[in-house]
Amino acid sequence: MRRLIVLALIGLVAQLVDGSLGMAYGVTSTSLLLMFGIAPAVASASVHMAEVVTTAASGVAHIRFGNVDKQVVYRLIIPGSIGAFLGACFLGSIPGHIIKPYISVFLLMLGVFVIYRFLFKFNPSKKPVKGKFGKKFFVPLGFVAGFFDATGGGGWGPIATPVLLTSNRMEPRKVIGSVDTSEFAIAVSSTIGFLLTLGWSTINVQWVLALMIGGIIAAPIAAWLVKIIPTNLLGTLVGGIIILTNIRTLFGALHVSPSFAQFTYVVLALLWAASVISVIYKIKRVAVEA
Repeated sequence: MRRLIVLALIGLVAQLVDGSLGMAYGVTSTSLLLMFGIAPAVASASVHMAEVVTTAASGVAHIRFGNVDKQVVYRLIIPGSIGAFLGACFLGSIPGHIIKPYISVFLLMLGVFVIYRFLFKFNPSKKPVKGKFGKKFFVPLGFVAGFFDATGGGGWGPIATPVLLTSNRMEPRKVIGSVDTSEFAIAVSSTIGFLLTLGWSTINVQWVLALMIGGIIAAPIAAWLVKIIPTNLLGTLVGGIIILTNIRTLFGALHVSPSFAQFTYVVLALLWAASVISVIYKIKRVAVEA
């Protein structure tokens, strides 16, 4: 029962993050599941099975609020689904203790990218330029994001959302809405791949239901949080959590000495605190100038 409650809280926190940023449900939840000792393939499979429900709910909400560019969704779905299915089959065929350090490194890099993105590159006032994406743009983007989403337990949002945002050809709300809506197909494809390679016997349905329940509870709260917490502050906070949880998992897999690990945690925590303070200062400065 205690583990189920923890999993529900993980699902809640992950959905709060994803609902506020349009990314990082998989990264956050998988990072925390790995920290609790769950095998990478089982963690990713559980997250993606839960995402089938949470992404469907998120997609419906975004469509109702007009936050979706249907052409972008259609062009992302096919290459993304293929990449996700192949990534799930790849991860499911590799022993967990071998792939776990590599998955932690990937998630760690995503955490660094999330902090960098919201600390230095976030510009909500930047207006989109005119022009549409070419068809060839979506094939590699969808495939790469889908593959790494399945193998790392997260990556669809952290890869696809920043790429679309930095191109500055879509409104931010439509980027987030389109990526979130298309993620339903990615979650389904990943789940099918994991079931084919792992089978139902390795999937704990109670864990999946706990993650789903936490995500469903968090969905309306996330919509409220995004109104009161600046996006760049929330992104920086989340990036730090991802980095600290995955560096802990990585050190455990590599059997790093406790003294070096503690020193690293302290340094990273100080850098994270400095980043958060920097973002708060920027927010206050913008408010004063406005």
